[in-house]
Amino acid sequence: MTLRLGAALTALATVGALTTATSTSAYATAPSTPTAATARATAARPAVVEKMVIGHSVRHRPILAYHLGQQGPGIPTVVIVSTMHGNERQIQQIPKALRDGRRIRGVDLWVVPVMNPDGLAADTRQDARGVDLNRNFPTHWVHTTGHYGSGPRAASEPETRAMMSFLLKVRPDRLISFHQPLHGVDLDSRRPSFSRKVSRALHLPVSHVKCGGVCGGTMTQWFEAHLPGSAITVEYGAHPASHTLRVQAPKALLRLFGGHR
Repeated sequence: MTLRLGAALTALATVGALTTATSTSAYATAPSTPTAATARATAARPAVVEKMVIGHSVRHRPILAYHLGQQGPGIPTVVIVSTMHGNERQIQQIPKALRDGRRIRGVDLWVVPVMNPDGLAADTRQDARGVDLNRNFPTHWVHTTGHYGSGPRAASEPETRAMMSFLLKVRPDRLISFHQPLHGVDLDSRRPSFSRKVSRALHLPVSHVKCGGVCGGTMTQWFEAHLPGSAITVEYGAHPASHTLRVQAPKALLRLFGGHR
């Protein structure tokens, strides 16, 4: 990772309106820097190098990112995001298992277990304003309403802006966005070979994941339009086994990226 998160994150300005189709700096938010409370929290979890509030939801709930593993030459930077849709609550077990285990080596890993804390609290797909966050990113965005409503404008939601700001600073080599209730690893990526590797590691089929409604404004589309890494969507089914999410998948992901405990 070329840029370390820390005090530099606070220098990002709070967002304004989109100025061009490729302008992302206008959306930047200011994630919080670590505090004494953060230090105490990370001390309770040996794998956590750094805990950070990267932004807040519509209802002012914190969006937390946990830095795990180590940095170094040849070590990949990976970001794992889950529960972008609040009613997809089981899938957060994967990043939480990575966070709560022993110290990790061999991979520079960030996990965001809950991107949509308001939706999680309300058990809804959308955020507190009824917006589907995975239709709200400013790449291929179109205005839609209803269950998959994209919001009044691109990146209108604080959760979206927080994630954009975070990813622009971390600049991961790989981004995995975990979802439910479909089943499979999406092939629509800059590097389909990466999708196939994840498919084999997690014992999931590869497929072209079908979006509900208009399939634009997704996080992976935005990431691959603005950053050089690869981003994929992984769908884990409606009722995945807890052992799969808490044990098998975390171990498989560490092996895939050269990490170990």
